[in-house]
Amino acid sequence: MIMNKTISLLIALLSVGTVFSQDLKEQQSKMLDFVSKTGVLIKYEDYRLPSIKLNYGIAQARIRKLTSGTETKLFYQISKEGKYDTKTASVAYEDLLEMQKALENLKSQSTNDTSTYADYIENKFVTDDGFQVGYFVSKGKTSWYLILEKYGDGNTVFMKDVASIDVAFDLAKTKMDELK
Repeated sequence: MIMNKTISLLIALLSVGTVFSQDLKEQQSKMLDFVSKTGVLIKYEDYRLPSIKLNYGIAQARIRKLTSGTETKLFYQISKEGKYDTKTASVAYEDLLEMQKALENLKSQSTNDTSTYADYIENKFVTDDGFQVGYFVSKGKTSWYLILEKYGDGNTVFMKDVASIDVAFDLAKTKMDELK
């Protein structure tokens, strides 16, 4: 009887540990996965891009080139300084390519959504790391936004227009292609 309870308790603890470790793994970003390697030199290089004009203020943009051992990865970073901290999105090169495709699709859908009779519509694309690009339509007006971080407050920036997102993504891709 005691042996059965001990085995049941052990199985329960192992299950909780497995679920907890999966949650931690899901929370880690591609950039954190890359720079958390041990036993190798890790080099950071930043390349500034033009600021992104927002409805309220500006966001800083850059390409971060990371070299870990013999492997190199590129990330597009967008940072917005808040009242208490700075929110930063780090978008892997392959995710930027997917976002550009998704943005084209979102732009075409936004035209139809603006003329709908719905009280509210929201449409967005989310990367594996939680970065979001999207829009919402309220009272016939379309507003574009980016969500820089998956968790926390003050991580949404509202764009002047969709063209500013296009330009920012194009500049990022061009610079990343140069650095490859």
